[in-house]
Amino acid sequence: MSLSLPKKIAVVGAGNVGATTAQRLAEKALCQEVVLVDIVEGVPQGKALDIAESGPVYGYDTRVTGSNTYDPVQGADIVVITAGMPRKPGMSRDDLLDANAKIMTSVCTEIKRVAPNAFVIVVSNPLDAMCHVALQVTGFPSNRVIGMAGVLDTARFRTFIAEAVDASVEQVQAFVLGGHGDTMVPLVRYTNVAGIPITELLDQPTIDAIVDRARNGGAEIVKYLKTGSAFYAPSASVVEMIESIVRNKKKILPCSVYLQGQYGVNNLYVGVPAKLGANGLEEVVEITLTDAEKTQLNVSVEDVARNVETLKAMVPA
Repeated sequence: MSLSLPKKIAVVGAGNVGATTAQRLAEKALCQEVVLVDIVEGVPQGKALDIAESGPVYGYDTRVTGSNTYDPVQGADIVVITAGMPRKPGMSRDDLLDANAKIMTSVCTEIKRVAPNAFVIVVSNPLDAMCHVALQVTGFPSNRVIGMAGVLDTARFRTFIAEAVDASVEQVQAFVLGGHGDTMVPLVRYTNVAGIPITELLDQPTIDAIVDRARNGGAEIVKYLKTGSAFYAPSASVVEMIESIVRNKKKILPCSVYLQGQYGVNNLYVGVPAKLGANGLEEVVEITLTDAEKTQLNVSVEDVARNVETLKAMVPA
C-alpha cells in the first residue's frame, strides 16, 4: 500500500462496534469511502446515512454508505470484521466459538472474493481463534490478517492505572501479552507513569487488583449493559491500528498476530507487541520475559490452542 490514504475501508457488522468504527474512520478522514455491511435490511444503510449527515458538522467529506451485500466492498483496502454474536452476562468469549466461527467463515469467503488484496482486522470474539479462521478461509498472507485485542486490553489497563495514581492517561505506558480473555498477561514490569515504574507509585495489592480488573474489563461492561458489550473503546482501538497502517506510522502496538516461532509459539494467533505499517504486520517485537511471565503466557497460549483444535472440525480446509 502506498502512503496515500486508501480509497475504501469496509466494516462488516453494523452493530455498536462496527457503526462506531465507521463513525471514527469518517471523522478522522482515514479513507475516501467507508462501507458498512450487515445482513439486517436497512440497518447499515440507516446508520451510514446518519454518519454521513454528521459530516457538515464535524467537517469531513468521507463518503459513508451501507449495504446488505458485499458488492460495494469490491476492491477495499482494509476490511474490519466486527460481525458475530455479542456476549451476554455470564458468557465467556469462548462460549461464542461455534456460532461466530460459522459467521467468520461466511464473511471471509466474501472478503476473499471481492477484496483479495485487503488487510483484514478481526474484532469478533473469541478473538484469537477468529483470526485463525480468517487466515485459513481467506488464504491471505499472515501480515495482512491481524486481530484487535491488545490495544483494547492495554487501554483498559492504562485507564485503571491512571485512576489509581490520579494522573493523565497519556503518561501511562503499558501493554499486555497473550490471548484476548481472562488469561491475558498485563506486563507490570514494563508499566510506568511518565517513566516512573508503577511499583514505585502503587502497592502490590493495588496493582494486583488493577491487573484483575483489566483481565475482566469486558465482562465488567457486559454486566452493566446486560444486553450488549463494549464498543466505544474497541472501535477506538481498531482505528488506532488502521491509522498506523494507512499513515505508515509503524507504531508498536499489542495485537493478535500469527506467530511462527516467536516467543516459542508456532502457528497460533497470540497477542504480542507488533509493529504496524504500510505492509500491515511489519515486525513481531520480542522482549525478554521472566520465568513467571513465560508461565503466564504459556497458559494463555494453551487456551488459544484449545479453541483452535475445536475449530478444526468447523472450518473447511
